[in-house]
Amino acid sequence: MPESQLTRVRDGGKRALADALARIEASSLAPETIDLLDEAYHNAKGHVIGITGPPGVGKSTLIAALIPALRAQGQTVGVIAIDPSSQRSGGALLGDRIRIEGDPADPGVFIRSMAARDRLGGLAAITASAVTLMRAFYDRVIVETVGVGQSETDIASVADSVLLCVQPGSGDSLQYMKAGIAEIPDIAVVTKADLGALAIQTARDLRAALTTTGKATGHAAAWQVPVLTVASGRDEAMIEFIDMLDQHRDHLQSGQLAERRHHQAEAWLVSSLKEAYGREGLTLIGSMKDGLRLGDDQSPFRRLETLSRRLSVQISS
Repeated sequence: MPESQLTRVRDGGKRALADALARIEASSLAPETIDLLDEAYHNAKGHVIGITGPPGVGKSTLIAALIPALRAQGQTVGVIAIDPSSQRSGGALLGDRIRIEGDPADPGVFIRSMAARDRLGGLAAITASAVTLMRAFYDRVIVETVGVGQSETDIASVADSVLLCVQPGSGDSLQYMKAGIAEIPDIAVVTKADLGALAIQTARDLRAALTTTGKATGHAAAWQVPVLTVASGRDEAMIEFIDMLDQHRDHLQSGQLAERRHHQAEAWLVSSLKEAYGREGLTLIGSMKDGLRLGDDQSPFRRLETLSRRLSVQISS
């Protein structure tokens, strides 16, 4: 049997993965790209952690502390850092990657910056595809949003566990409650816990905000959204943080993970078709017998390829 694309990327290490991500960015509908993403979708192994919060809250500092703590436990880590875009080139400014860069010689850590460009939801256009590929290789895939403030809810469309960061004394709890962002986290973290009483008070405010939005009960019964205070320079804080991530991952294993990822895949499919063909294209697809429905054994990438082909025939006829 011919060697699979996924195996070739895995055997090729970081360089092969970087090349694969570049191909995805260049042409997400190319046949070889669809084949790779389809295979990766069916071979997911990693836990996807989405980290969001305003600029300056300490997201990159938290990730920089989390990576060695996870590596100390023998876990591999992939990071997607969504950076602001250069006004000239449209590319990522790379600020986050510089702050969280790990050991380049460590095969168990891979960090990739992506430009947000004109996306307002805190993610780059190909983030979902990149996450799908990287979760086939790494035990943990961390996605850090660009951090533009109150438009960060897209992170829930790619992450298994959503982490919301709040800075002590910032007043963000009330703003999040108004913006609806407090409805998305599975775990909430008050950063810079070394500020002491101010961090403790912010944690109280955040718990109150989560209770007001109803989010304190989580996505499903039995999960209470925890509010942690974390000082990134303290090993014990990272151990507690990782333990909470493990608890939420285990909570999802009861069947909620497959359901959540299926909903995410369907949402990505609709978004991709709308971007490519507009509302009229979605209407045409909706009139088809199986429409936009994604089967349990289908990847959204293969389904996108099929629907695009059928839609192109309808449009040209």
